[in-house]
Order: sequence, then C-alpha cells, then structure tokens
Amino acid sequence: MPGKVLHLDGDASYLKKCLDVYERIGVPVYGVHCHEKKMPSVIDSLLDQYRPDILVITGHDAYSKQKGGVNDIGAYRHSRHFVETVQKARKKIPHLDQLVIFAGACQSHFESLIQAGANFASSPSRVNIHALDPVYIVAKISFTPFVDRINVWDVLRNTLTKEKRSRRHRDEGCFKGRYAI
Repeated sequence: MPGKVLHLDGDASYLKKCLDVYERIGVPVYGVHCHEKKMPSVIDSLLDQYRPDILVITGHDAYSKQKGGVNDIGAYRHSRHFVETVQKARKKIPHLDQLVIFAGACQSHFESLIQAGANFASSPSRVNIHALDPVYIVAKISFTPFVDRINVWDVLRNTLTKEKRSRRHRDEGCFKGRYAI
C-alpha cells in the first residue's frame, strides 16, 4: 500500500498539475494550496487532519543577491517560511521515517531545509527545479516498502530536472534519511 502524501503548495496552478500526476500514477494524496508565508501557521492542523506518511512543502522561492549573500536565508523569497514549516512538522513528528519531508522550491536555501529536518530538499546548486520533480521523488518513496533502500541516483534520473541540480548524495542505495535534490 503506497504511503499517503500531503502536498502543500504556494501555487494553485502547479498544485493542480501535481495532483493530476499523483492521481495518474496512483499515489494517495491530499493537496492544499496555501501561501508560503502562511504555511508555518497551518502545518500542525493539516498534519492532524490528514496524518500523511510523506509531506511536500513547496511553492515559489528565489535568491536575491541584493538582499544578501548566498548563505543568508534572508536573501531568499520564501526559504525561511519553508524552514519554519519543516521545523514545526519535525517537532510534531520527530522521526525521519515516520514522516518523510520534501521541502523547497526553485533556488531554495537547501542547507537550512536539511538542517530543519527535511529528508529531501532543493536546491543545493540554487537552480530552478521543475514543478513536478517533487512528485516523482515522492512517488518513488510512496511505493517503496519501508525496509527497502532507495537508490537516490535512480530517483533523480526519473525527475524532469535530472541530476544537474543536485549534489551531496550517494551512488549506492540509501535508507530514507536526508538527501539533496
């Protein structure tokens, strides 16, 4: 039985596209459109309501040189909101395997998302990802039995952006820990 997904997205049109793909491939999903700034305030009640196995937190993000250096989370449009949402979700469900979290969007502050408790995050190279990339990653996780390893390279090969936006992952199969996307 595939894992249940809660997909929280800041863009209603991208959310619809993602939900269509989840449905087509048979992943049980609840989709919620929510502005990125409001995500931290709604995550607790959404986790209680839907009790997902996998959480996707995405929307729009961007790095702005004018606002600070690449390591300054304040230089990103919504990374701090994604980080706060991950932290609240992880506080509620601390075990990495009880709730698998994919967080981030185009050019998100990857390091902060991983540090906050996300298992998978974008974007270590600060590049744009495709809106459907989280769907393909999450589908692989959803259909993989808990005791099986996931080969991160196989997962990345099946995304639309491929490996070019990713670093810090391994060639061999890995448990569902923390990975770069």
